[in-house]
Amino acid sequence: MGRYLVRRVLQGIFTLLAMTVLVFIMARVSGDPVGLLAGERATREEREMIRKDLGLDKPLVTQYVIFFRHMVRGDFGRSLLTQQSAAKMVGERISATVQLAGVAFLFSVLIAVPLGVITAVKRDSWIDYVGKVFAFLGMATPGFWLGIMLIFAFAVTFELLPAGGRGGPQYLILPAVSLGWHSCAGVLRLTRSATLDALDSEYIKMARIKGLPEWKVVWKHAFRNALIPPLTLATVLLSTLLTGSVITEQVFAYPGLGALAIQSVNWRDYSVLQTVILLYTVIFVAMNLFVDLMYAYIDPRIRYG
Repeated sequence: MGRYLVRRVLQGIFTLLAMTVLVFIMARVSGDPVGLLAGERATREEREMIRKDLGLDKPLVTQYVIFFRHMVRGDFGRSLLTQQSAAKMVGERISATVQLAGVAFLFSVLIAVPLGVITAVKRDSWIDYVGKVFAFLGMATPGFWLGIMLIFAFAVTFELLPAGGRGGPQYLILPAVSLGWHSCAGVLRLTRSATLDALDSEYIKMARIKGLPEWKVVWKHAFRNALIPPLTLATVLLSTLLTGSVITEQVFAYPGLGALAIQSVNWRDYSVLQTVILLYTVIFVAMNLFVDLMYAYIDPRIRYG
């Protein structure tokens, strides 16, 4: 287990190092911020002065070395737009994105897991058919389109919920449903499949022969053994929800990390954009490492794969 842990941690560190290079290059490919900061009437000398102040006159390799050296010390630079610390700006938005992703995750799991078990128990019934349709629509429906439809129905037509922004719990309902809908469909399908496999196993047949009540056979025996695959998927989906909320935040004008990332791209704000993407990378790598270690703990054969 120790060698497997070291190997996976080293792979995670290598991934983070590779991402620092990729993020650094892609941020500069997105455009030159000098034109936005200097304005259309700026002279060539003024543009060169701004470029020198930002350190953009140096070779790319030198810029990367400076960026990496500062990053290791926890200094991610300052925003070109506001002159605030990039880390501080990202820190102020983290809570909003975590809150949105957390509610979307709860929505996905609390709806998908029970519904997945019920559709497996009621296989080939109308309930199973409804569950399949729900899962199919969830996998096929684009999140941005669903968000617009939710706003039109519940904010514009019926005026039951706010259309966007951040405030009380009612502001989280529509964006959380829009963000978690696709994840809910995935967890539902996996839960149904895992429960069907568990219900067809020998120990379930033995439990029924012993005369145990059907609810105990399903929820105490089959459900417990079918829970590992969907929970593993749910753990991965949590990182996906945290890092994949960009479009949802734009649709609902929600002030999270996704909205900050889009703003940084529009303004060529290198420091903030790099900080957001690196944070996303750390979250994704950490969650995948956790899932891999959990699998290795459950099934020792994985350690030697």
